[in-house]
Amino acid sequence: MQKKNWKAWLYLLPAIAFLGVFMVYPLIDVFVYSFEEGYNSASQTFWGTGLYNYSYVLHDPYFLQAVKNTFILVIITVPVSTGLALLISLGLNSIRRLRDFFQTVFFLPYVTNTLAVGMVFMILFKKTPYSDGLINLLIQFFGGRPVDFIDGPYWAKILVMCIYTVWVVMPFKILILTSALASVPQDYYNAARVDGTPPLRIFTRITLPMIAPMVFYLVITGFIGAFKAYSDEVAIFGTNLNAAGMNTIVGYVYDMLYGDSGGYPSYASAAALILFAIVLTITVINLMISCKSTQF
Repeated sequence: MQKKNWKAWLYLLPAIAFLGVFMVYPLIDVFVYSFEEGYNSASQTFWGTGLYNYSYVLHDPYFLQAVKNTFILVIITVPVSTGLALLISLGLNSIRRLRDFFQTVFFLPYVTNTLAVGMVFMILFKKTPYSDGLINLLIQFFGGRPVDFIDGPYWAKILVMCIYTVWVVMPFKILILTSALASVPQDYYNAARVDGTPPLRIFTRITLPMIAPMVFYLVITGFIGAFKAYSDEVAIFGTNLNAAGMNTIVGYVYDMLYGDSGGYPSYASAAALILFAIVLTITVINLMISCKSTQF
């Protein structure tokens, strides 16, 4: 038995070494950097240790704006994308003919480059000297006034960002939920139909409990993915997200390292650890809720 344990640890050693080198060590390094005040990456020197980096980041208006944008993105896109994906998956599951074809069509945005999709969205929504954009043309067709969604008011820009995020993440959720629905035993549905159970009650009493683990999985990964959003915003609003007021927490970390305000790894480390704490807290809360729900 002891020999088998040694074999198991030997098989796990490459994965453990990989995680240690590329995940554990960088996390410890970032933790140390976040407390080194005035750290200079060129000379590898700093003038003190303490909580100044965290205080600076938490009082930086650019970081506060990034936190606001990120939380709006998370609160809106995660439930909307999950709900729409569930409705579409239910529709696909009830279709016999061309089901595989429609699944492929819905999955295409997921395998398309996000920057390319972002440029398409920018063209659809952006006003130019030559055109108001397709979306504004539709708004004018129905009697509305054109809106500058890319360089205009904050609500318009955040709306575009949310629509784009939902569009990008929904195909993966449709794929997962469609597979989950296909795995529900048909005997449950047949028994419910024999008893004359209404469709809504079948959904709430059979379908939803059976796919609940997948739904919670998508919610948790959706929260994590939304908190890590950055490239999507660059594709739509350009690299200067602070000027557009559309930066995210990950974008703020990148700017502190390499952007116009770059060269401050201590501030970037503090912001990264704040993001890590937020994501960890929300993930733990979601796991606790999912455990309680599965018990019932």
